[in-house]
Parts: sequence; C-alpha cells; structure tokens
Amino acid sequence: MQLSNKQKQFLKGLAHKLKPVVLLGSNGLTEGVLAEIDSALATHELIKVKIPSGDRELKAQIAQTIALNTEATLVQTIGNIGVYYRPSEEPKIELPR
Repeated sequence: MQLSNKQKQFLKGLAHKLKPVVLLGSNGLTEGVLAEIDSALATHELIKVKIPSGDRELKAQIAQTIALNTEATLVQTIGNIGVYYRPSEEPKIELPR
C-alpha cells in the first residue's frame, strides 16, 4: 500500500503516543514473532515494534522483512522502533486524502 506524505504524517502523529506491542528478543525475527505482529496489526492497524540491534543495516533489513511478511506498510523507523500500518477489513483509522 502506498501512502502519501500527508497520510504518513497523520499516522506518525497517531503512533506518537503508542507503546511497542511487540519486542524482538535475542532470537531475532522468528515465525512466532511474525505471527504476533500479524495478529497485532489485525487488531490495531497501527503498531510499534521494537527492534533491538546495534547494526543499522541489520535493523533496516529486519524492518523491511517485517513489512513484506505481514503485508504492512513501514510508516517510519526511529531508533529501535518501527511503526507499521495495515488497514483491517473494517478500517478503524480513517486516513486523510
């Protein structure tokens, strides 16, 4: 899903007050973690995921992998946090045009 800059700014504003719902552990990105992220996206539409890693490239790669495997849009990454959006069948968040 392609988001306009206006829509991304809107989602960033909504995500500001959210706390990460999924934290990647020492095992990294496993199938169980992906399932949990997928479930959280189905419930909330907009979530934060904490990706602890010292390597920037690895962190960016994990963030993109999460987006691809969950069919979500990576709205932004700040430090160790990735913000993801995926509309549900009955959208709760109404995006601006």
